[in-house]
Amino acid sequence: MARKGKVEIDRELCKGCLLCIRACPMKVLEKDAELNSSGSYPSKALHIEKCIACGNCFEVCPDVCISVYEMEEAKAS
Repeated sequence: MARKGKVEIDRELCKGCLLCIRACPMKVLEKDAELNSSGSYPSKALHIEKCIACGNCFEVCPDVCISVYEMEEAKAS
């Protein structure tokens, strides 16, 4: 079974360097179209269903504004 993940980005801490977008092998993240309060276009988790919880985005984030969670698989009964 493939791993499933969830990415959360604190858009107010994100300065919009977009390193996480480049680091994501599954193309889960994209640049947000709306500015945050500091005037930056933060990253946004757009295709969350594709996330495999690899943690690449978390590792490259210089602002520590990304959290990655590995989701539990639904067990077959």
